[in-house]
Amino acid sequence: MNLKTIYSTSPARGWLPWAFLAPVVCLALAIVTEIPSALFLERFGFLDAQGEPAGTQGLMALLLVSFITWMLAVAAWIAFVERRNAGTIGLAKAGAAAGLSGGLVSGIVMPLAVVACIWLAGAYEPVALFPATRSPGALIAIAGLFVGFLVQASIEEIIFRGWLTSVITRRTNLIVAVLISSLLFTLMHFSRGQPWLVTGNVLLFALFASVWSISSNNIWGVMGWHTGWNWMVATGFDVPVTGLDAGVPALTVSLVPAGPDLLTGGAQGPEGSIFCTLFLVCGILFFARRIARKQGDVGPDHNIPAGAQV
Repeated sequence: MNLKTIYSTSPARGWLPWAFLAPVVCLALAIVTEIPSALFLERFGFLDAQGEPAGTQGLMALLLVSFITWMLAVAAWIAFVERRNAGTIGLAKAGAAAGLSGGLVSGIVMPLAVVACIWLAGAYEPVALFPATRSPGALIAIAGLFVGFLVQASIEEIIFRGWLTSVITRRTNLIVAVLISSLLFTLMHFSRGQPWLVTGNVLLFALFASVWSISSNNIWGVMGWHTGWNWMVATGFDVPVTGLDAGVPALTVSLVPAGPDLLTGGAQGPEGSIFCTLFLVCGILFFARRIARKQGDVGPDHNIPAGAQV
């Protein structure tokens, strides 16, 4: 594995920010775009007085407006400052459909497994089966949320595992890039008073996405997985996703907490559960072993070409 490049060896024709400046640029672009986005969303009633999404429509608007404006700023930076192509940030055309769809299925199945473990441990109690199917309006809202989460999750992966990881790798190496991008991802998902297990799971989430993208040498799979994860947690069980309530009846089974926060995740939802921790650790080990095995197949005296599929 070439530690100085990832995804593609195609050179940058512009300027690459230094390793420790890249996260600053990322934060600056997020802040600069978040201010007008928040003003727009507040102006049209999509955010309440506390800056939280106002119902399902507010959440959909937040996912679309905030993340699209951030992505436009990052895309402009990549195109006009770094002058790099899409392949260098993990968006090569080859394998896009298969990677995205396979990741989406995995992203739906994984939270189903986490929630099943919580239920089997007696920490969730079922209330109703498929309540969303009784309301056409709810199904339309759930479909709309899928689009919103597809946009939000894909953009986060493009920015963190695509752009940020690749630019820092070119300036230092892959290990430093994964650590910095994962820590910034954790910081940007941190809130005051957040339980330590929630923070730890966010970091594991970022590391899991990183080793998956390194293993596959593109970000299509993690884009699909992140989308499926967020959408299924938000709409599948009537539980919070990242502490937010999607405001729709459960697509599969409505659950209420009946156990300690350590198992249920409390106000954070399943993402704050110890079962989520275990699944993410297992996933990291799986992809880390896959990476190590492929390095061994190539041999210690050779590098895997950064543009090759692994």
